Order: sequence, then structure tokens, then C-alpha cells
Amino acid sequence: MGKDYYYILGIEKGASDEDIKKAYRKQALKFHPDKNKSPQAEEKFKEVAEAYEVLSDPKKREIYDQFGEEGIVWLLN
Repeated sequence: MGKDYYYILGIEKGASDEDIKKAYRKQALKFHPDKNKSPQAEEKFKEVAEAYEVLSDPKKREIYDQFGEEGIVWLLN
């Protein structure tokens, strides 16, 4: 199974655009490598950015909601 972008951002599936943006900012600050020195911080930061990229774009979000991460991979290829 693919990544759950809603889980990564800590939001519900029906979240508004504003909720997505707020959740992204919160998670990005939490895991930014300049602020968080844990070994996993950079990877988590990249996951958060990927989740935001998909969920903040209406077309990508619609495809993700229908087909999951596999739909996004197919779209990008």
C-alpha cells in the first residue's frame, strides 16, 4: 500500500485547503532539518513536502483520492 498523505499531514480526508496549508506548515516546522537534528528529520520533511504537493493541487488530490499513491506515480510518468 502507498503512503497516506492525509496521515502524514495529520488531517482528515475531507480537510479544507486552509487546513492542509496549516497542517503542512506545522509539520514542516517540526521536521525541518535546520530545527530538528534527528536522523529521520530530513526524510520526514521530504514526506511532508510530497504530501502537501499532492493534496494542495486539486487535480492531483482528486487522482490521489481515487487511486492512491499509485495514481500519482502513474500521472507523473
